[in-house]
Amino acid sequence: MITRIPSFARLGRRALFALSAATLAAALGACGGGGSSDDDARVQATWVAAASNFDSAGPFGPAPEAEYFENQTLRHVMRVSAGGQQLRAKISNVFGTGPLVIDNVHLARSSGDGGIDVSTDTALKFGGQERVTVPAGQEAWSDFADFAVQTGDTLAVSMYVAGKTQKTTYHQLGVQNSYIVAGNAVSASTITTANAPTEYYWVTALDVQRNGGKGTVVAFGDSITDGVASTLNGNDRYPNVLARRLAADPGLENMSVVNSGISGNRILNDVAGPRALDRFQRDVLAVSGVTHVIILIGINDIGFSGLVAEQNVSADQITAGLKTLVDRAKARNIKVFLSTLLPFDDAGAPYFSAAAEEKRQAVNTWIRSNAAAADSVIDLDRIIRDPSAPTRMQAAFDSGDHLHPNVAGYAAMAGAIDLNLFR
Repeated sequence: MITRIPSFARLGRRALFALSAATLAAALGACGGGGSSDDDARVQATWVAAASNFDSAGPFGPAPEAEYFENQTLRHVMRVSAGGQQLRAKISNVFGTGPLVIDNVHLARSSGDGGIDVSTDTALKFGGQERVTVPAGQEAWSDFADFAVQTGDTLAVSMYVAGKTQKTTYHQLGVQNSYIVAGNAVSASTITTANAPTEYYWVTALDVQRNGGKGTVVAFGDSITDGVASTLNGNDRYPNVLARRLAADPGLENMSVVNSGISGNRILNDVAGPRALDRFQRDVLAVSGVTHVIILIGINDIGFSGLVAEQNVSADQITAGLKTLVDRAKARNIKVFLSTLLPFDDAGAPYFSAAAEEKRQAVNTWIRSNAAAADSVIDLDRIIRDPSAPTRMQAAFDSGDHLHPNVAGYAAMAGAIDLNLFR
């Protein structure tokens, strides 16, 4: 029987996933996935937000009541990791129960907060039409638009929904303000929203088409990848920092890095988000131009074993799941790097316990042995742990919850990754 639940576990479903990663017929395009070696007019992902189901039930309660948008414009802001001459967006309805109708989708350069440079405002079209209907369970790519973008640019995607539209497919932890206003304001110079939300709805990827592209690195994981405790609107998650390192390195500057983290995600059980074994196809293998993947996941499988008795899993089950992910990437000729799990001592009982730490050590021993036959092992545990107390994070890297790194910790993680892995 659970006698003490840490504070994060007593929160509502969405607050739980925001605080803890750990706690807690799609048109994919002809060039999506697999990592082509063609240097000319290559399509590669430049930004990704992995999809979850807004209406899924949490581990501590039932699904929330349905919520809707109607006659509203949503403006989402995103930092891209690779430039190009053309750009397209993916609209996802993978968790919808009926058709998703979006009346207008516009792209522009962000001018900060909810503003855009109106001189760059561009309507995205789908089969030549501005209105798109995406069937339940499917995704749709826009046509490529002539829109020159540079590595590190900040863009805004604005969507107008006229009819009553249920919130379904979304990315909960954006760590980036979004802006919502009544009416059709896709071309408005500024959208102001009180208490701006941080979710992304329906738009789950941006691709660029460019000459000389060298591929896409996918960072796959839970909230530590998703960026819990990073700076709101700061783009200082570890994949952001890694992207800047690649962009500054001669010979690697044409690679992109995209973030397929979902806070609270696990390998073996759903919520938060579909389990890694089920979403790996969509969130890694189908990412446009994918050539490399960094896998950092499993701490929630351990922690939730203490929180939800019927979802208790063993170290062997976790490592078997990781081996499956590695095998699936290698079968697609994607180079795969497996990371050790970060320390989480004092993250709160029963999420953390002596038994949980024993599992983490067993998983990390297996990862370090490279029994999975990954292309390389990245020992991020060694970077983040306190040398004098190795079950804990270094204080300088601890966000304060003893589970998620702070901004300095994320920078240290990205800085420890050998860039020669991508050459």
